[in-house]
Amino acid sequence: MIYKDFKGMKLSALGFGTMRLPVIGGNDSKPDCEAVNRMVAAAMEKGINYYDTAWGYHGGNAEYAITGALRPYPRDSYYLADKFPGYDVSNMPFAEKIFNEQLKKCERDYFDFYLIHNVCELNINQYLDPKFGIYGYFAKQKDLGRIRHLGFSVHGSLEVMERFLEKYGDRMEFCQIQLNWLDWEFQKARKKVELCRSLGLPVWVMEPVRGGMLLRLPPETEEAQKKARPGETAAGWCFRFIQSVPEVCVTLSGMSDMKQLEENVKTFEEDKPLDQKERALLFDAAAKMTAAKTLPCTACRYCVSHCPKELDIPSLLALYNEHNFSGGGFLAPMALMSLPEEKRPSACIGCRSCEAVCPQTLGISSALAEMARKIKL
Repeated sequence: MIYKDFKGMKLSALGFGTMRLPVIGGNDSKPDCEAVNRMVAAAMEKGINYYDTAWGYHGGNAEYAITGALRPYPRDSYYLADKFPGYDVSNMPFAEKIFNEQLKKCERDYFDFYLIHNVCELNINQYLDPKFGIYGYFAKQKDLGRIRHLGFSVHGSLEVMERFLEKYGDRMEFCQIQLNWLDWEFQKARKKVELCRSLGLPVWVMEPVRGGMLLRLPPETEEAQKKARPGETAAGWCFRFIQSVPEVCVTLSGMSDMKQLEENVKTFEEDKPLDQKERALLFDAAAKMTAAKTLPCTACRYCVSHCPKELDIPSLLALYNEHNFSGGGFLAPMALMSLPEEKRPSACIGCRSCEAVCPQTLGISSALAEMARKIKL
């Protein structure tokens, strides 16, 4: 197992995520604890020492499942991370209650790592609002030793991430972002990594295979990968790409069965980062994959000055592209919910003034109309 240095600790480069545990009868709220126990035993044997859970995973039962699986092992033989569920803004007034309940569920008096979770457009104002005291409460828990290391995860835009760090960056010790070879440019993961580097923040990675999407590739991409690295799996290419990003400390993988665990462990037995030519191969594939389902908006913003409704069209098109490419998901709806109704895609009146000045001659009005139909808010 590869290990990374973090404040005098050796963290396994592969972290065991608990968002996609094996379940019973297809019921996501019922983790198969016997299977989880076997997987964690194998993970411990192979040297994984970082385990990540959260309040909302598997209907609130992931914390119980991972706690039971880790119970046989000495407390100092692994690190456990948990998160505050700010993805649901109704939780904001209850940080203390939720944190104490998490400690109880996980049978401990402190967390090795704790994250202010899912910073995004929907909750950034609440996270920054001192009346909720989210940052203040968790900073105090760190001072009290109930949190050993405090960080945050971000699903929102680069701008949201910048706002959070501008206010709270001095106490954050690490940042967890969605990072993979497709999102390097598509979701501005590269710029998020650069921001972390500028602040000296180590990067934790989530969605390294984009929920499995990067394991189902176009035939030409599969062939190119096999030719460039014979014997390397599609998942291996994802992890090798991340190994070529020096700012990364821990890569989380939500493994659903023993086979996935064994394959991932094997990959992380060696550090074999991609070279520039191999990275270029992936970036070319990413460009082709996204081009088929997205609009090539360059965010020149000519359209904005001609929109009678003053819509932030480039931002809306970025959400349109994400939603279209991913075939749905929560990111675009979550971001749109943060906007007032008069700034959502449904506010477009179809006047096409934006299209008259678009250098890319994009069908903006039809894209916004399609988005309003797909995401009914």
